[in-house]
Amino acid sequence: MVFLQFGFAGLFLISVASLRQGMSHYVLVVYRNAVAAVVMAPFALWFERKTRAKMTLSLFCKVLALALLEPVLDQNFFYMGANSTSASFSSALTNILPAVTFVNAILLRMERINIRERRSQAKIAGTLITVGGALLMILFSGPVVSFPWTKHSAGHAIADSASHSSGRWLMGIFMILLSCFCWSAFFILQSHTLRSYPSELSLTTLICGMGVMQSGAVALVMERDMKAWTIGFDMRLFTAVYSGIMCSGIAYYVQGIVIQERGPVFVTAFSPLCMIIVTVLGSFILSEVITLGRIIGAMVIVVGVYALIWGKSNDHVNQVERDDDFEKHKAFELPFTATSITKESNLDRI
Repeated sequence: MVFLQFGFAGLFLISVASLRQGMSHYVLVVYRNAVAAVVMAPFALWFERKTRAKMTLSLFCKVLALALLEPVLDQNFFYMGANSTSASFSSALTNILPAVTFVNAILLRMERINIRERRSQAKIAGTLITVGGALLMILFSGPVVSFPWTKHSAGHAIADSASHSSGRWLMGIFMILLSCFCWSAFFILQSHTLRSYPSELSLTTLICGMGVMQSGAVALVMERDMKAWTIGFDMRLFTAVYSGIMCSGIAYYVQGIVIQERGPVFVTAFSPLCMIIVTVLGSFILSEVITLGRIIGAMVIVVGVYALIWGKSNDHVNQVERDDDFEKHKAFELPFTATSITKESNLDRI
């Protein structure tokens, strides 16, 4: 997961650079998932040729939903938001993902809350702190924080700070929040799908393949100019190949394995590392402005994220301690380990 955060950090930086050079985010999504599908398909066909489960109508519908949530909605919303704000801001704001996942799990009755238990209090408090940190980042700017390598870009800082209060900046924030919601729903549905289809490579290939068709249909409607589809041996091609291999193909596969072992909430616990990398490199490579409000808000979000993660980890500890209690299996909770998933499936067979 730490390796993936470095990969995601690169995605934030090169995608913003490509979008600012005029690349269409609709086209980027199509090429990204096409590269991922082509790269991952041989591995899926070879390594899972004997273990792949049969395709059913229910599973096919889940794959269609996964492709709609992540490749189509999440990626387009994210690119629109990152292009309207900045790489460092978008990477910091996406740290609300664990809190959004937790809220979605409650709404779907996949998470059980007992206000008298300390772990439930930690999860609720962490969610509220995370939301508070996000609001602080959005509403409070503060003075510009200068790094040794950014002193020469004072004029750029003034222009960038002025653009932060524009309607485009607010629209970018809204797009990033929508992206987090879709990403959270994708994690939850992926966790549920892996129970009946525990073939990570094949599932990754199917999601990317379906994503190409769905995002391609959207791009053909939104991008009527065929010049937008033309890319050469430049930053646009590198962005499509890099994001396809690293952030779609490898990321889906690794996240699928970790979700089976530790659950979808644990997957999002490493996102603050990506924020730190993007903040430093973004100020250096893209000359992005870092303000005190963003730093404080990001730190508050990190505190809330790990409070939520602590509460979720205690859920697992209590499940292990009470494994003789049959009633605990009647509650359909967001899985945190593969052990809990296996126990639930065994009870269903009984």
